[in-house]
Amino acid sequence: MSEYLHASTDVLVIGGGPAACWAAIHAREAGAEVILVDKGYCGASGTTAPAGTGVWYVAPEPSARAAAKASREALGGFLAEHHWMDRVLDQTYANMNRLATEGRYPFPVDPETGAQIRTGVQGPEYMRRMRAWVRRLGVEIRDHAPALELLVDADGVVRGAAGWQRAADRDYRITAGAVVLASGGCAFLSHALGTDVDTGDGALMAAEVGARFSGMEFSNAYGIAPKGSTVTKTAYYGYATFFHADGRVLEGAGSQRGRSVIARTLLTEPVFAQLDRADETVRRQMRLGQPNFFLQFDRRGIDPFTDRFEVDLLAEGTVRGTGGLDVVGDDCATTVPGLYAAGDVATRERICGGFTGGGSHNSAWAMSSGSWAGRGAAAFARRGGRPDPAAVRGAGRAGLRPEGTGTLRSADVLAGAQAELLPLEKNYLRHGDRLLLSRDRLDLLWDLVVRNLSGASGADRVRARSAAAVTAVGRLMYESALYRTESRGMSKREDHPDQDPAQCHHILSGGTDRVWAAADALAAVA
Repeated sequence: MSEYLHASTDVLVIGGGPAACWAAIHAREAGAEVILVDKGYCGASGTTAPAGTGVWYVAPEPSARAAAKASREALGGFLAEHHWMDRVLDQTYANMNRLATEGRYPFPVDPETGAQIRTGVQGPEYMRRMRAWVRRLGVEIRDHAPALELLVDADGVVRGAAGWQRAADRDYRITAGAVVLASGGCAFLSHALGTDVDTGDGALMAAEVGARFSGMEFSNAYGIAPKGSTVTKTAYYGYATFFHADGRVLEGAGSQRGRSVIARTLLTEPVFAQLDRADETVRRQMRLGQPNFFLQFDRRGIDPFTDRFEVDLLAEGTVRGTGGLDVVGDDCATTVPGLYAAGDVATRERICGGFTGGGSHNSAWAMSSGSWAGRGAAAFARRGGRPDPAAVRGAGRAGLRPEGTGTLRSADVLAGAQAELLPLEKNYLRHGDRLLLSRDRLDLLWDLVVRNLSGASGADRVRARSAAAVTAVGRLMYESALYRTESRGMSKREDHPDQDPAQCHHILSGGTDRVWAAADALAAVA
């Protein structure tokens, strides 16, 4: 292995999806020099790039805004905050309008009014335009350069990151005045479309420097997908009827409400679906809006509107959940100085409580939080300047610096973690006894990871860190789920089936070797 590739910048952005791109744009516009590093190829990797997505784009008209804010309050367990919802709606409206002009995105036009329709984007085109915009502003993009650990100074301030650049097969070390984590969530490597880069690496790096999390119990999202497919476009199943294997209608099953009925049935028999509730107009709109959803059916000679097809549930974790790094200011600062969070790596409870989905609020949060984090990081870097490269150290541990033999295989760690995190009866159909057992098993696995997991090559270290991150996120999730002894949002407890008014607050968590969870009494939602 050659020596490190060194670099220095004002703001380092870790990630390559929409949150990362918006962060890079706003940091650069604030006068900062910016480097962006992505685990994949910025503009093509992640969950947004391969599909169309709706955006929580609402004109600044009081009644429309009020309706938009009220639309999911009950589903989210009344944990959303109007201050944050208002800010996101304002920033999203501004960003989508900028995307049309400065980003040069070709929004469709309403034939009756002649106005552009800006309520959604096609992921491939959106991210292609975002990458081009970022590059026009002079941001340095390093593709296929996964960050492996954060760098901190003697005071614990985050001052950059170290990682591995795949093309050069060399380690890199980038010192920075501040860091924006926009690395995506964690889907536990379930292989849902676009999520294979989302293994919780950013969450692990942040936990290692002492960052606090919020809402990690709301990380058990599962998307509906055709059996054997990776495409989880659950919104389309709002037009579906679900069936038992013998052809009987599966009563109570649904995409938004009733997914637990599907999950419980899947424990004992196959479940089938048919999009028979969509009329001809809706069918045309669906094909136009999500062409990749229908590609899998067309290749197999299935008409999903007239034919029944088998379905499954794929774990989407914090990608479609709402838990993530706690943000403690309007600039999306975390509890660790110098570290900012945006997109799926940050909690979305502030705008949608304990329930969200694949687009809409998440898409709006990505562009809004990215904008604020980029500006916040630029301001922090301006105040503190760039660090002396000799005065920072790597904070990474699990999978990088084992205490023992280093002979544990990443594949074995991942298999052990997935055995506790993917099964429906453990993570989706939750019960305290099962949560406790899985939490304890993940704790034991973590002890083995810290002692014996490492990688000899750069690619091996990337796999080791991903396996460690999946384990770390799972531990935070289950610790928080055990602490919330009620059913709220997407965190349903079979042993606590009712919502408890006394628990209308956020659950904070953190730690690596010793994971903790506690109620955020100061942030109780009125």
